Amino acid sequence: MSVDLFLHVFRGLQTVSEELLISDPRINERIRVAEVRLVGPAGEQVGVVSIDQALRLAREADLDLVEVAPGSNPPVCKIMDYGKFKYEAAQKVREARKNQVNTVLKTVRFGLKIDDHDYGTKVGQVRKFLKAGDKVKVMVVFRGREQSRPEMGVTLLKRLAEEVAEFGSVESHPSIDGRNMVMVIGPLKNKAEARAEAKRAAEKSATQAEEKN
Repeated sequence: MSVDLFLHVFRGLQTVSEELLISDPRINERIRVAEVRLVGPAGEQVGVVSIDQALRLAREADLDLVEVAPGSNPPVCKIMDYGKFKYEAAQKVREARKNQVNTVLKTVRFGLKIDDHDYGTKVGQVRKFLKAGDKVKVMVVFRGREQSRPEMGVTLLKRLAEEVAEFGSVESHPSIDGRNMVMVIGPLKNKAEARAEAKRAAEKSATQAEEKN
């Protein structure tokens, strides 16, 4: 099988598995062509065979003949347990949707003359957002003549990026936006991973508390 044809077959299987087809693929006697390129149940390449032979091989294996690449010439069919295949594919789609969580863009503002205590508090907020899997838009607000000292804003943002590097990395380097300087930091872990990690930490903490009691 050529590389192009292999990719076509793979995309056909992927499309079926994600249930993105407008209608179900043709299976068994619904496949009305003279011959097909057949893929066996273990993924082995059987070659081009008549539709009757393909159906016979599927029946002998007590499986289904599924058209996975109808646009090929001849169409590509695979011998498989279609009911089980659809069930597992649906499970994967549901799991993917369950784990799909949108990343939120949080905003944290700094004054150029921020004191150490407030700075520490703001850094803590940034770390908290990144650890939760959210992006953070960091803004340095310039007041009056401070606009003539943009290098001070760059220094502050660079220091911040270094202090939160454990949880995030710079996605958008410092740039001037009106009276402000803006930098975007993205989380090292996506939201689903962050939630899973937090859940594991909570479970571990609960287990340790029970052992102490």
